Amino acid sequence: MMEDDPVTIHQAMQDPNSEKWIEAMNEEYKSMQDNKVWELVPLPEGVKPIGCKWIFKTKRDSKGNVERYKARLVAKGYTQKEGIDFKETFSPVSSKDSFRTIMALVAHYDLELHQMDVKTAFLNGNIDETIYMVQPENFVSEEPKNMVCKLTKSIYGLKQASRQWYHKFHQVIISFGFETNVVEDCVYHKFSGSRYIFLVLYVDDILLATNNIDMLHETKRFLSKNFEMKDLGDASFVLGIQIHRDRSQSILGLSQRNYIDKVLKRFGMQDCKAGDTPVLRETSSVLINVLKEI
Repeated sequence: MMEDDPVTIHQAMQDPNSEKWIEAMNEEYKSMQDNKVWELVPLPEGVKPIGCKWIFKTKRDSKGNVERYKARLVAKGYTQKEGIDFKETFSPVSSKDSFRTIMALVAHYDLELHQMDVKTAFLNGNIDETIYMVQPENFVSEEPKNMVCKLTKSIYGLKQASRQWYHKFHQVIISFGFETNVVEDCVYHKFSGSRYIFLVLYVDDILLATNNIDMLHETKRFLSKNFEMKDLGDASFVLGIQIHRDRSQSILGLSQRNYIDKVLKRFGMQDCKAGDTPVLRETSSVLINVLKEI
């Protein structure tokens, strides 16, 4: 059964995997330094810096096995003041309905389905405001204590971070010939003769569904050229959803077993017995009829 992730640095240091968490924090901090996310400056008089904290997350594969330990430095955006630290915050995000629709198309038309992850996605977004942040816990400079981080790029936690990242990604992907879906801003498509590819963006997770392998590789190369990407290959575990696929029978199933196991553990029901939930034959035929009309 999966254990809960640490909530604080103190918990992370007391965790059996403390060395892994320290390594993850060092990696995140180095990424911040390499991307020149901030510069240390004296805190201006009369200015109150926003806070920041470390978030710890265990990344797992479709079977629940640990892939890596992730530490992310996030700003305490709830301490930002509108009109001073941020202006606009709205950012579109793809819905679960869009995800399911793409999955149905993948199964029906036997499309290639791959997944990519944008590393430190929000660092690609620029910020228009002047924002001061306290130094990260465990990484405080030996310089005078009144030194703070003057942000030069957006980071996770800022109220405008998601919006800035979306605008950056949108500009880049549109330049490659992709178009936005009329219903979902975070679902893109590109057609070239009989070839086509769909791209679904969910914050920093990207799904690519296509009927042409060359088009898939072209898109991957373009994304990797513009952002620091991690190619995860065939999609099998997306947004906490496990994907089961039998291409010989055009079947694709979605499962959230890991999430259900975690909920059962939280309420002390991990030893309960599972029961079948049959689907009416009439219900199962609805999707097939809809797809035939596409």
